[in-house]
Amino acid sequence: MEFPKFKAAAVQTSPVFLDAGATADKAVAFIKEAAANGAALVAFPEVFIAGYPYWNWIMTPVQGSKWYEVLYKCSVTTDGPEVQKLCKAAKEHNVHIVIGINERGTSYGEIYNTNLIIDNTGKLIGKHRKLVPTWAEKLTWTSGDGSSLKVYDTEIGPIGTLACGENTNTLARFTLLSQGELIHIANYISLPVAPPDYNMAEAIKIRAAAHSFEGKLFTVVSCSTISKEIMDALKEDVPNVEELLTRKNSAFSGIIGPNGAVVGEPLIDEEGIVYADIDLSKCIQPKQMHDILGHYNRFDIFDLRVNVAPTRKITFIDTHEEFHKK
Repeated sequence: MEFPKFKAAAVQTSPVFLDAGATADKAVAFIKEAAANGAALVAFPEVFIAGYPYWNWIMTPVQGSKWYEVLYKCSVTTDGPEVQKLCKAAKEHNVHIVIGINERGTSYGEIYNTNLIIDNTGKLIGKHRKLVPTWAEKLTWTSGDGSSLKVYDTEIGPIGTLACGENTNTLARFTLLSQGELIHIANYISLPVAPPDYNMAEAIKIRAAAHSFEGKLFTVVSCSTISKEIMDALKEDVPNVEELLTRKNSAFSGIIGPNGAVVGEPLIDEEGIVYADIDLSKCIQPKQMHDILGHYNRFDIFDLRVNVAPTRKITFIDTHEEFHKK
């Protein structure tokens, strides 16, 4: 039996704010750079295409309403030209990609916080819609459903992903672990508007370390940054935007090993790419102590049931059908 070894890359940068095409081009440039440095997996931040609704945190819902419309208009579909660019780059550079997008729904009101999983043949093999938008995010995103809680088999190993705060959801994480996840992509946004005593970078690291230690796997964390462009765009409505959106220890990107320790040096706040070598055979020995999918659990006591059926918006029932047809 072979155990994959490869180099992973976690990108920490900002999108081209509310410009889906330009952000896709920026992602392709990072993919090219990471592949040139030997990466077989490139992880990008939450809703990287094409930005996070910071206005939900620093404006009233009425003030932020116009920005919701802007975000909807620049949201993308999974078969659109932006995603096609990413798929082409994945194939051209022989890399796997996990990237966050604002996915446009069909109702002129649905926007999903979605992570795409693209393999090295350029195929979109899966997508995960964030199950529960966090706090102020409920003003923007529609909730996903259990149908996207999946792990995807690839040449480099089984990949699963969760976005930002749902990496705190124990049951969601266990659902991925139970499907054999060994490579977890946890992507985030920089959030300077957290409470004053909340160290966002440390919180991101703790969550990643907890998942890696519990599941004995590798977690790749990719977090966005807040550019001057983002602050300038919102400045007309919020004159003190720089004060509100500037704070140290707001972003963490890095790779966590099966022992819960950071592999190499992470990036805190600064833009760039973090690399680490991943050897999936390193997931074996730690499971001798705690294999929560096997000998270190009691499934005769615990029974987790997950509804993986896609949400149905409506069911049509025709009660006028004839009982007998001649």
